Amino acid sequence: MNAPAARALDPLFAPRGIAVVGASRSPGKLGAAMARSLAPFAAAGGHLALVNDRDATMYGTVREAAADGPVDLAVLCVPAAACPGVLAEAADAGARAAVVCGGGFAETGPGGAALQDRLAATAAATGIRLLGPNTSGFLAPHAGVTASFVPGAGDIEPGRIAVVAASGGVNHALAFLLAEAGHGLSLAVGLGNGAGVTAPDVLDHLADDPATAAVALHLESVADGPRLVDAVRRATVRLPVVALVVGRHDIGAFAASHTGALATSWRTTRAALAQAGAVLVDDERELADAVGALAVTRARPHRDPGVGVVTAQAGPGLLLLDDLRGRRARVPELTGATRDTLGGLLPPLTYQRNPVDTGRPGPALGRVLAAVGADPGVDVIAAYALHEPGAVDLVAAAAEGATEGVPLVLGLGGTGEEVTRARRALRDAGVAVAADPRGTAAAAGALLADARARVPAGPSPDRAEVPAGVTGPLDEHGAKELLGRLGIATMPRRACADRAEAHAALTALGGPVAVKLLDARVLHKTEIGGVHLDVATPAALDAALDALDAAGARRYLVEAMAPAGVDLVVGARRDPVFGPVVLLGLGGTTAEALADVAVRLAPLTPAEAAAMPAELAGHALLDGWRGGPVLDRRALGRTVAALGDLLAAGPGLDEIEVNPLRLTARGLVALDAVVITREADDAHADR
Repeated sequence: MNAPAARALDPLFAPRGIAVVGASRSPGKLGAAMARSLAPFAAAGGHLALVNDRDATMYGTVREAAADGPVDLAVLCVPAAACPGVLAEAADAGARAAVVCGGGFAETGPGGAALQDRLAATAAATGIRLLGPNTSGFLAPHAGVTASFVPGAGDIEPGRIAVVAASGGVNHALAFLLAEAGHGLSLAVGLGNGAGVTAPDVLDHLADDPATAAVALHLESVADGPRLVDAVRRATVRLPVVALVVGRHDIGAFAASHTGALATSWRTTRAALAQAGAVLVDDERELADAVGALAVTRARPHRDPGVGVVTAQAGPGLLLLDDLRGRRARVPELTGATRDTLGGLLPPLTYQRNPVDTGRPGPALGRVLAAVGADPGVDVIAAYALHEPGAVDLVAAAAEGATEGVPLVLGLGGTGEEVTRARRALRDAGVAVAADPRGTAAAAGALLADARARVPAGPSPDRAEVPAGVTGPLDEHGAKELLGRLGIATMPRRACADRAEAHAALTALGGPVAVKLLDARVLHKTEIGGVHLDVATPAALDAALDALDAAGARRYLVEAMAPAGVDLVVGARRDPVFGPVVLLGLGGTTAEALADVAVRLAPLTPAEAAAMPAELAGHALLDGWRGGPVLDRRALGRTVAALGDLLAAGPGLDEIEVNPLRLTARGLVALDAVVITREADDAHADR
C-alpha cells in the first residue's frame, strides 16, 4: 500500500469542511444531534455547512455549501431511500467522503439490501469514500471531528489508540471503556454495514499514521479474508493490532468432513489474524487492557518470552499468577544470582523464586523490580500493588526499577483522584497500567503474544515435494497413495475388487486386519457400518464382507491393523473467505465433540505447523502421557505443511483430511484419508 493510497481516507477523517445533509433544528432528530456534535469543529475554524432544502436558514444543497468553503465530507442524515441520490449530489459538488448514519439498508432484508447495493454502486461510480450505512459514525479527536450522534463522544480526549469496530455501538462502547481507563484516542470508527470503507481500508490508513500507536480491532464477519490478512500484516510492521472476533459459539454449517465442521468462521478468522501478527483477546475489557498496554510499550521479539511476577500483596499476586498460567505464559524460576540479590532486599520467608512476594510495599520495591528485570529469563515484568502512598511511591519505584528492553506492566489498585494521577504518570513514563490483577495479566499476556508474533519465520528446507495435477474422485486407497507421495506413512493394504482378492489380502497381510468399504462417494464409512476391525480369520472376513455388501460395497480395502496410540485429525480445506487453511486437532470419531483444534492459513512452513500442537488443550497427550508415545513435532509439521501445500497448489482440490492420524511408538501413521475434488464435490452419497 503506497502512501497516497493509504491517505485516501484523509477527506473522511481529517476533512477541511463538512456538510450535514438533513440538518434539523428539532433537537430530537438525527440531523440536529449530528450538527451539535460537529459544532466544535466549526468553532475551531472548520467549514461546517448545515444543508436542508426545507429550511431557509440553511443551505439548500451541498453545491451551495461548497461555494462558501471546501466540503470534503458529507454526513447524510436523510431517509434511506433518498441516500443514493443525495450521495451522488454530494460527490458532484466535490465531496470526497460521506457518512450514512441511518438504517434501513441490508440489515432490514432484501429491499434494504437492494437499496444498499445502489448506494455502494453510486460510491464506486463517483469515487466518493462511503462510511456505513447503519453506523453511529466516527471520532477523530486530533482533527477535532466528532461525527457521531452519541452523547459524550465529543468529550473523549486525543490519544494514541485507534478503534476499528464492525459495529457503531461497539465502537463507542470501546471508546468509552478506553477513556475510563485513562486513554485518549487517535480515531474511533464504526463501520456499520461496510458498504464502502472496510476494516482493511482503515488499517491501511492507520499503518503510517504517526498519531496512532496501537489499534483495537472488532470484527463480526469478514468479506475478503486475504485483504484483511494483508492489511493486518502491513499494520503490525509498525504498530500492534489487538483483535476481538465475535462468534465463538458459531459452529457453522457442517461440511462433508470433520475439518469443515471444526474450522468455523470464528476459529479461522482468529487463526488468520494471529498468523498476520495480531494479538487475540476474548472480550472487550481484555481488549482495553491489552491495547492500552501495547500503546505504551512493547517487548522485544522472542519465541518464548518469560514473565517475572512481582506482587506487594500475596492474594492479588496469586490471582495474577493464576491468570498468567491460564494464558500459558512462561514464568521461569529466577536465577540464583537474582535470588541472592532479592534476599538482601526482602524480609525472610517471602517467596522469591518467581513470583516475588515483597510481603508489603516498601522503599525497596524499585530495586526489587530492577533485580527481576535484570534476570536473563525475564522479558516482561507483571507487578501488582495497592495504592499506599505512605508505604511507597509507586511512580518513583517504577522509574528506579526500569530495565532497558524489559517492559513493566503495573497493576495499581485503588480509587480516587490520587490513583488516577498516579496511573497517568506511570503511563507517561512508559509503564503499562491496569486496575486489577486480571487486567494486569491481560496486559502482560498481550505484550508476550506480541513479542512472539514479531519473531521472523525461519527457512524451511524440509518441505515435501507436492504432486501436480491431482484429480478425483479418490477413494481411501487412492487418497493414501497420494499421502505416500507426500511422505506420510500408512499401513500395508490391498484394494480388492471381489471376495477372492480380499481373502488373498488377508493371507498376504496376516491378521488381524481392518476391512472397509471402498467407495470415493462415501466419506464417513463408520456411520453406515462400512468399517470392521480386528478381522483375523477367513470366517470373520466373510462375515465382514457380508456386512459391507449389505451397506452397498462394490470394492473392499483390506489393511493391516495399526498399533495403539493417540489419534489426531489433520486436514486442509478451501475456506470460502480466507482460502486454503489447515487444521490440527485431537481426532477419531469424537473430533467434532471435542473441538480441540488449531488452525492456520496455508501455505505455511513446517516450523509454523510444528508449533500448532502447543495450542491444543490436550497437548500433554502427545508428550508421552502415562508412558504413551512422544510426538515428533518436526515430522508432524512436515505432514501438516505438505497438506497445506497440496491444497494451495491444486485448484482442483477442495479438501483433504487424515482422520485419524495416529501417533504410535513408531511415529505417525495415517489410518483413514479423504480427498474431495471440485468435480467430485456434488457426487458424494454420504455428506
